[in-house]
Amino acid sequence: MTERIVRAVAARKVFRLPDGGRFSAVDGVSLDIEESATVALTGSSGAGKSTLLHLFGALERLDGGTIEVAGHDVGNLSRRGLAAYRRSVGFVFQRFHLLSALTAVDNVAAPVLPFRTGYDPRARARELLELVGLADRADALPSRLSGGQQQRVAIARALINRPRLLLADEPTGNLDSRTSASIMDLLLRLRDECHTTVVIATHDPIIAARCDVVHRLCDGQLERAEPPSPS
Repeated sequence: MTERIVRAVAARKVFRLPDGGRFSAVDGVSLDIEESATVALTGSSGAGKSTLLHLFGALERLDGGTIEVAGHDVGNLSRRGLAAYRRSVGFVFQRFHLLSALTAVDNVAAPVLPFRTGYDPRARARELLELVGLADRADALPSRLSGGQQQRVAIARALINRPRLLLADEPTGNLDSRTSASIMDLLLRLRDECHTTVVIATHDPIIAARCDVVHRLCDGQLERAEPPSPS
């Protein structure tokens, strides 16, 4: 039986507006995500998909409900516990957030350099760049890489800690359709090879259709879960 890696129960996140009002970005969302699945969170701009993704990764704090990820009660972690948890999750964003002064290999290794690891970070970074098809660009600066190549570096960086959960927020939003398809190919391959659960916030129906399950959000609430499209 497939193990559940994420469980959200009545998850809620409220933001204060400049005029003193409040906006419920995530409003009572409950869902389960199975391990090694690829899951899309879809909906229009402002639907709450990115906020929900950030709650899974503890980049935002819950205002109500619970979220458990791999046995961690994300809403009740201490400050130290939150920092350790965030290091255990892989993040990929629409904007690549690569450090311009660092080479590809150093960008991939950067998240673990301040910490003791049981491996050589730069050696692992080179292995990951080979995994994403960029072994020959390891020593290139971001300015010498295409958008698709930069996103591949960002994906390799997200895998440096061998995460069980990879969270991708509009990972193809800045890419053309052909490059978007290749990035999705890569995410699906990495899911299988690295046994990683992938959760993608996306407005692109083509990307969503390639996922195992699609959760659609509207005004911060879960509208429905769609089964995978027939191949």
